[in-house]
Amino acid sequence: METEKTLSRRSALKTGAIIAPFGILASQSLGEPSDKLNVACIGCGGKGRSDVADVAGENIVGLCDVDSARAASTFKKHPDVPKFKDYRRMLEKLDKQIDAVTISTPDHTHYPAAMMAIEMGKHVFVQKPMAHTVWEVRQLMAAAKRNNVVTQMGIQGHSHDGTRRLKEWIAAGAIGDVREIHYWTNRPIWPQGIYTPTDKPAVPGSLDWNLWLGTAPQRAYNPAYAPFAWRGWWDYGCGALGDIGCHAMDAAFWALDLGAPTSVAAETSLQTDDVAPAWSKVTYEFPALGNRPGIKVLWHDGGQKPERPEALEEGRDLNEGIGGQLLYGDKGVIMADTYCKSPRLIPETSMREFMPNAPEKSIPNSPGHMKEFLMACKGEGTPGASFDFSGPLTEMVLLGNLAVRTRKHLKWDSANMRTDDKDANQYLTKAYRKF
Repeated sequence: METEKTLSRRSALKTGAIIAPFGILASQSLGEPSDKLNVACIGCGGKGRSDVADVAGENIVGLCDVDSARAASTFKKHPDVPKFKDYRRMLEKLDKQIDAVTISTPDHTHYPAAMMAIEMGKHVFVQKPMAHTVWEVRQLMAAAKRNNVVTQMGIQGHSHDGTRRLKEWIAAGAIGDVREIHYWTNRPIWPQGIYTPTDKPAVPGSLDWNLWLGTAPQRAYNPAYAPFAWRGWWDYGCGALGDIGCHAMDAAFWALDLGAPTSVAAETSLQTDDVAPAWSKVTYEFPALGNRPGIKVLWHDGGQKPERPEALEEGRDLNEGIGGQLLYGDKGVIMADTYCKSPRLIPETSMREFMPNAPEKSIPNSPGHMKEFLMACKGEGTPGASFDFSGPLTEMVLLGNLAVRTRKHLKWDSANMRTDDKDANQYLTKAYRKF
């Protein structure tokens, strides 16, 4: 039987009470620091392994994965926690026990799982991109606000110190007015620009293929789709742009308050209706805002890269590895890695000249990306990548895919959620299979 204290605690946790901006302590305490959340985890293999590990200090009350083999190592670490294959059954059965939910699944399952949890009043942490279509983004944002739950999207770079420094430097005019931004990535590191397989191998015994497909169209199992390679197939993933775009574009999107673009265009290699192209170049145009001029944003993937900046010293390479970013201002250039861990003015002489006059740190450090979410669920702070921020960022990324799939120059009407092209508009939402 639940005590009055337990009920009071549960009520506070479900409303994310006493929320304050992160780094500013709430005026009251939710209770003893030892109070723990009851967390249910959807997706325990792949990225889910680390997400489950990140909440292991709380009370994990349920673990769900459609593939028991992929989730085996996580399941083994939590032998006494109930295990499920269907997230719907887990949420229904454990409803009264759950305060918060983590979602670490292929992209196409983010929306249905998150929406069900949110409508049940659960706080939600969902991996990037938070949704598979623009319509889903807007539905999740509205539902989170309607149900007054805490949300966070898994873009860990948003909690890095480098992301905070970039925002402060831009605000201080370190490179003047930013007018152009370039991103590049080594993604895809899985097959794209290929043909849909026609063979029908047996489904692994550990995998429930119907539950893996979820709301996606019925299709025979093939290892070309799962695990991991689902990222390149439009029914399940969002291509290279969806995989890394939310990470790479995060810092500048925040620093410059980019908001919604007015247009987006793309050129790509050959592609089919099923699978994303081997490479693409995407160009966004953002309107002026206040004293900030309009900004052009260019995305390069699949081995494509921007021109080498004149300010970069001879013998010094563009950031390699996953990729990088360049911000061009009318007074200088900033180069950073994909996650903006260490932004630097280039050439290095400009960095050395700038640092003695760099603005004082004004944005509080993050306790950690998942920690932000967990603390906010208990009433302390507001996550930096809540749906209020990560929704518009995800929408920007997904709009790029509209241009990729149509190879057209599209004008975007954000207020009415439509482009000027009927072929592109069909990708703003999708049909959902009953399973």
